[in-house]
Formats: sequence, C-alpha cells, structure tokens
Amino acid sequence: MNCDALIVGSGPAGIFTALELIRLNRKKKILIIEKGRPIEKRVCPKIKSRMCMNCRPFGHITSCFSGAGAFSDGKLSLSCEVGGDLPDLIGRQAVQELINYTDSIYLEFGAVRNVEGLDKFEETKDIRRRAIKAGLRLVDCPIRHLGTEKAQELYRNIQRYLSEQGVEFLFETECVNLILEQNVCKGVRAHRVGEGEYFEIFSPSTIVAAGRRGAEWLEGICRQYDVLHEAGVVDIGVRVEIRNEVMEEVNKTLYESKLIGYPRPFKDKVRTFCQNPGGFVSQENYDNALAVVNGHSYKETKSANPNLAILCSHKFSEPFNQPISYAQKIGELTNMLGNGHILVQRYGDILDGKRTWQDELERSNVRPSLEDAVAGDITSAMPYRTMINVINFIEALDLVVPGFASAETLLYSPELKFYSNRIKLNERLETNIGGLHCLGDSSGWTRGLMMASAMGALMGRILS
Repeated sequence: MNCDALIVGSGPAGIFTALELIRLNRKKKILIIEKGRPIEKRVCPKIKSRMCMNCRPFGHITSCFSGAGAFSDGKLSLSCEVGGDLPDLIGRQAVQELINYTDSIYLEFGAVRNVEGLDKFEETKDIRRRAIKAGLRLVDCPIRHLGTEKAQELYRNIQRYLSEQGVEFLFETECVNLILEQNVCKGVRAHRVGEGEYFEIFSPSTIVAAGRRGAEWLEGICRQYDVLHEAGVVDIGVRVEIRNEVMEEVNKTLYESKLIGYPRPFKDKVRTFCQNPGGFVSQENYDNALAVVNGHSYKETKSANPNLAILCSHKFSEPFNQPISYAQKIGELTNMLGNGHILVQRYGDILDGKRTWQDELERSNVRPSLEDAVAGDITSAMPYRTMINVINFIEALDLVVPGFASAETLLYSPELKFYSNRIKLNERLETNIGGLHCLGDSSGWTRGLMMASAMGALMGRILS
C-alpha cells in the first residue's frame, strides 16, 4: 500500500493533521491507521453493566476514533498556558494563534458556542486572592465544554467529513513497527488486530500520533531506532471527589479552576487537572490490564459530586529513563490491593493512618460516583513523596475552597498520566529520522485535546 501521508492514530493530533491537509491540498492521499474501531462502534459495556468488563483486544474508553477524547468530558482549553510544552518549540504567540484557529474548526463541526470563565472578573479576583494567600497560582484559561455525549456527536461529524473527503481509514489495525532504510522512515509494518499476517504501508511522510495509549509503544520505537528523545515527565496522583456544595462558588465562576503549587518539603509541581462539576469518576483500562481512574462530565446528566485530579509531576534524571514503567508499577500495585479495581479512601482516614471500609462510605455525605471502586488504603501503594505532595496541596487548596480538606473527601487511585519521553523535534516537527514526525501526547509535547489538535493543524500545514 502507498499513500502521501500516513497517520498512525486517530486521536485529536491525527484528526487535525488530516483536516488541515484536506483544506490545503486535496490531491494528497491520506491514510489513517487506528487500532480501535470507528466512533459509531465505540460502546462501553459498563454503561449497562455498571462494572468494568476489561474489554479486549482494546478498551473503548481510551482507543478508537478520537482517542480518549470522545469518551472524556470534552473540555477544550483555549489558552496556550495549558496543555503542554508546544510553546517552548514554536513560541507562545504561534501556539495561541493555532488554538484560536483550531477552536474555529471545532465550532464548525458542532462545538457549543458558550465559553466558561470569561465574564466573572470580580469573583475570579477573589478566588485568585485566596490562591495567592495559599501559595498557589490560578491559571486563567477559558474553557469550551463539549460534554461527554456532545463530544461523541462532534467527532462523529468529523469522521464522516474525513471519509467523504477521501481520507482512507484502516480501523482495528495495529502499527507494529517502522520501516527504516538508511535512517529514513519509509512507512510502517502493520496487521489486523487479532490476526498474525503483517503487511507494509509506504509513505514519504509517517506521522505518529499514538496518544497516551501509544506512549509506551513509541518509547520502545525510540530506543530501537535511536530516535532522539529525553526523559519526560510522568504525572502521578489521585482523583478527588467532594460534594457540589463545597465547589459551588468556584465552579460557577470558572467552571474549571486550574491551580498550580510547589508544596514543601519537596517543592515538586503539583496541579489540579480535569475538573468535572456534577461529574462522574470513571475507570479506564490499558492493554496491559492496568486500571486507572479518570473523570467525566456530561452536558445533560449530572451527579451530586464534582471531581478533579491532583497530579504530582515527576521528572527523572540520569541514569533512570523509564518514567512510564515507574508509573505503571505504582498502578499495578494499587490494582493488586483493589483486586483489579480502583481504590478509594476518605481523606480523614489517610490522616488518621487507617484504611477506609465500605460501611463507612455508605454513611458518608460523599457517596462514590464510581460504584465498583473498592474501599481501602491508597497509601499502601502511593510513593511517600507523592502522597506528602498531595496532602500538602489539599491543605493549601482548602484555603481557596473551604471544606475541600474535609474528612469525608474521597481520594481515588491510581490517577496516572503517561506522556512519552519527549521526542526531540525541530520547528517542522521532524525527528532525527528522515520522513518521521511525532505529534500529540505520545510525543511528550502536548497534554490534552486542544493542544494536541493544534499540533495536528500545524503538521497539516507543514505537509501541504
């Protein structure tokens, strides 16, 4: 098989590469390989069973067209301050212009017009004042909230448009390896999921946009072919769930309050992430059966609890260069304690040095929205450094949001964000291997829907 542009992965980065290529050069033959299924066949059985079924050969939450985006709460962060390190590569102004442009495309395909966090200036000033007093930084970031169910509709529209414009998809097809000749990438070797027969696809431009799900695979590719990269950051933390009443003021003002701190004694970067007012805590499963916690927020259906992640960034130096494996080991240990399920513990029990029991959860004001989470002791698996960072950050956050550090506040684990070791790229998003480009979260340069989408749009312009 031959094509002009070969895209590995149909998450936001891959999607917007194809969209921009179509708009600028309709003559190019574009082929997208996706391990999962088209979006209309993404059906998570947990919606009916209420239990994670650990789907094989791929999970419908993190794989398939649109990547994890279609089944997340679909928040588009409209500031270059949020979403990764792409500004370090091409400059802040260029990234902000790309975000504005990419946002306009999302609007074309059905994104909601309303933007959260733009109009309540005095209320925001008061929240910022409390954050400064607590030693935290409030990041201004307008949010366009799609909602989980609306995001699926939007990406279905995009998938249909790409197909109508001649983009070819190979769904349920796994990229196994690259084809290299004299330090130039000529294409990839792939096979249908569940089948052993391999075939080759050749292209002058191979774009790897494998998402967080493909970060470990890309890390192996980098080691195998000496793709220049550096040890990246891995985020380890918890998902916190509280009552709506506690977060009501902040949620009405900002929708998502992005707060960053460097708590003592380690002064590591700790931040809030993916805040879901009236949302639902969820479980995601990776190919290696690792279960991690996440959060969703629907546009129409609401719960009594908001949830958000508190993430501690770990950056390793020589000689260690396997941050993804490090985080996986923590996740595996936590899964073992929960018998394959997500662990949940009350904050007060953590401070008291005791595990949480199921009957204690049933008596609490805060009832878990993740019904099959197992009450237990997350501190038995969480590294000391990470746990201390999380506790001290929660205590600081309580000064901004009184009641956040309540004894009944729920902490779920493991919350892990896998980012590939950061690939060394130039401004044309080229690696040291000719014909090979890396994009999105798997490249280590972005973290989230909007920045990955913007990077894809840039790739499309470069290739056109």
